[in-house]
Amino acid sequence: MTTATARTTATVTTSPIDWFEIPIRDIDRAQKFYEFLLAAPLRRESIGGKALAVFGGGEGGAGGCLMAGPGVPAPSADGTLVYLNATPSLDAVLARVADAGGRIVTPKVQLPGDMGCFAHVADSEGNRVGLHAAT
Repeated sequence: MTTATARTTATVTTSPIDWFEIPIRDIDRAQKFYEFLLAAPLRRESIGGKALAVFGGGEGGAGGCLMAGPGVPAPSADGTLVYLNATPSLDAVLARVADAGGRIVTPKVQLPGDMGCFAHVADSEGNRVGLHAAT
């Protein structure tokens, strides 16, 4: 194992984020929203009577999904805020928000140094979701 591999493994195993679920009511509408917004496909699954649309994840990174079904909390603009990767360009993703059926809640904010930038959007279901990118 190289030093870089050891560092990557250590980072992944100590990350506080492992999995996230974004509650939704309409799986088709929400999946269409996120696929258009992020220009990436989501994989449909079903677990325990719940419908999921799973985000593709990088090797060893956190994973997550959209989830609808019995016992799933109501979508909300309040509560935990999940930031999705808007690489390579936050501006390009923000340009698709309205056409995807959402709205920009917090316009692009440049973070200090090389931390990148972020924005908040309201998705098609009413959830507030963060977007982050290097530029």
